[in-house]
Amino acid sequence: MPEVLKAPLVVEFPFTRSLGPVQSAFLTGLRERVVLGVRTTDGRTLVPPVEYDPTTAEEIHDLVEVAPTGTVTTWAWNHAPRRGQPLATPFAWALVRLDGAETALLHALDVPGPEAVHTGMRVRVRWSEERTGAITDIACFEPHDGVAGQPTGHSGRFEDEVTGIVAHARLDYTYSPGRAQSAYITELSRQRTVGERCPSCRKVYVPPRGACPTCGVATVEQVEVGPRGTVTTFCIVNIKAKNLDIDVPYVYAHIALDGADLALHGRIGGIPYDQVRMGLRVEPVWTEGARHPDHYRPTGEPDADYDTYKELL
Repeated sequence: MPEVLKAPLVVEFPFTRSLGPVQSAFLTGLRERVVLGVRTTDGRTLVPPVEYDPTTAEEIHDLVEVAPTGTVTTWAWNHAPRRGQPLATPFAWALVRLDGAETALLHALDVPGPEAVHTGMRVRVRWSEERTGAITDIACFEPHDGVAGQPTGHSGRFEDEVTGIVAHARLDYTYSPGRAQSAYITELSRQRTVGERCPSCRKVYVPPRGACPTCGVATVEQVEVGPRGTVTTFCIVNIKAKNLDIDVPYVYAHIALDGADLALHGRIGGIPYDQVRMGLRVEPVWTEGARHPDHYRPTGEPDADYDTYKELL
């Protein structure tokens, strides 16, 4: 049995969103060292503010300032901060109900250890030196033994309001393809494409998943397919991806390799993008040292008849 592979993977992208009037005022207020909530029709003040009452679903927009001091309602200790978190040293994640608010705000609490934090402790906002209109304008919370802070009476109206934010989402994880795909990847590095045949329906699946998606039984019999195949469907890519050294436009296609009962996808090269078509016969192009085909190119054969691949669309 081949070694089961694993590798670290990162999924990362910037998420851009516009802000409505309530969130815009809240984040602009943080930039100006003002914490704003929103008041519901029954007199509750919600921080962070929301645009709709969570109880009645009524639209709310009556902004009200609250104090920069508050009380810890619950907390959890973070003994190993990760990249991008508010503090580089161990800290507590805490829900803090600011004075004047009925709901709690989640943020970091800077204390020397878990023994230094407890539910009910008093804290205050520590502002970032540079503020841009984001939740990170609050650097963290810190213990506070003094009197409660007082709102300044701000109206919630600002010049040059923040109207949008960009949140950088990132997920770091270790991926393992499992036994079947590990064997598939290993054979690809030897310039062979290998699928697995279902013992019941006899279909050959590439890439293999270790079980037949139709019959639900395990697949273990390896079958070499291709290397040539047929384009079943395709799309033309017109937007250049970051860190991908391919000029646009280019074509990605589903390719039914000869002997396979499932189409895989690959890039089509060696032909103008507007000449790629369903039924085009293609073959893999390998580059030196590569573990998988760089792209597929036309073989020069006549196009495949539609009836030979219609079940693989």
